[in-house]
Amino acid sequence: MVGEQFCSFPQLTRNAAKKLLTIPQDARLRANHAQQCTHPERGVDFEPVVKIFGGSATLLLTEMDEDNICFRLFDLGHGFPELGSVALDELEAYRGFPPIERDLYFEPTKTLSEYADQARTDRRVMA
Repeated sequence: MVGEQFCSFPQLTRNAAKKLLTIPQDARLRANHAQQCTHPERGVDFEPVVKIFGGSATLLLTEMDEDNICFRLFDLGHGFPELGSVALDELEAYRGFPPIERDLYFEPTKTLSEYADQARTDRRVMA
């Protein structure tokens, strides 16, 4: 259904998607997921591949599965950063204000767990 709203965000529509990832970033996120699945007992701690932001919200993505679900560190800017997952399709379809975008100049300096530890202390994602 073109233009049909879905999820809990009224700004999300199926016909308004934009691409947030480059092809190499997509490939690296999928490779990280494959590596994590190959060695689940070790729990690989990756550096973030992509930083997405908009307004006071920040997301750091490390992995993406075959259904385009990404593992991430997320902060809405309210002082409660969290680890979890997000559907890339929902991010790409978001059309709210302020818009979200990929940080073109992001270079990770630590692993996701190190960013998460710092975020819990600082009450926000600093990347």
